[in-house]
Amino acid sequence: MDAAPRSTRSKLEGFEVSTDAKGTKILARTFFNQLRASGYTPNQIIGIATELIDLVSDNLREDRHVAATKEEPRQATL
Repeated sequence: MDAAPRSTRSKLEGFEVSTDAKGTKILARTFFNQLRASGYTPNQIIGIATELIDLVSDNLREDRHVAATKEEPRQATL
């Protein structure tokens, strides 16, 4: 097994996933090709991509909310 720097690899459901730019591009192209081979139209793929972006945006928003909540100083009750 190749030894990649820790920052360019992550674990996803038991699989090692590359997070570098080249790996991301390969994954996107593979996903696109699989969708096209399965009969999805370009407009349907745009819809899927939009949904993915919405999911990521929601997740980032939730993460920021959790982080902000943890950073708020606790107010003493009188």
